[in-house]
Amino acid sequence: MEIREPREVLREHWGYPEFRPLQEDIIRSVLAGHDTLALMPTGGGKSICFQVPALCQKGICLVVSPLIALMKDQVHQLQQRHIPAAAIFSGMDYRDIDRVLDNCIYGQTKLLYLSPERLATELARER
Repeated sequence: MEIREPREVLREHWGYPEFRPLQEDIIRSVLAGHDTLALMPTGGGKSICFQVPALCQKGICLVVSPLIALMKDQVHQLQQRHIPAAAIFSGMDYRDIDRVLDNCIYGQTKLLYLSPERLATELARER
């Protein structure tokens, strides 16, 4: 499996030369396949700790978030950085959900944000 260098991904998509304290250790742990729990303060850069590993590896990253506003904001921020991201949350109709899941299946989405209740649906599980 081809793995990209985390600092290269950070520079390419975020424009930062280095990680903040703890971020690189957390990211290396994730990339090594370890179960990793990261406790960081608000504004400490937690999102980069799962977004960078998602971009370093093949496949899709599922992000479970109970807050629709946060999901929408993160997807918007990622899309502005030319990172293929999408979200599925309450209030979306079946066609929109189906389109998002099709994009995931065909490799057009790298990070998929889901609310816990959407993750539990049969459509999300079977696709």
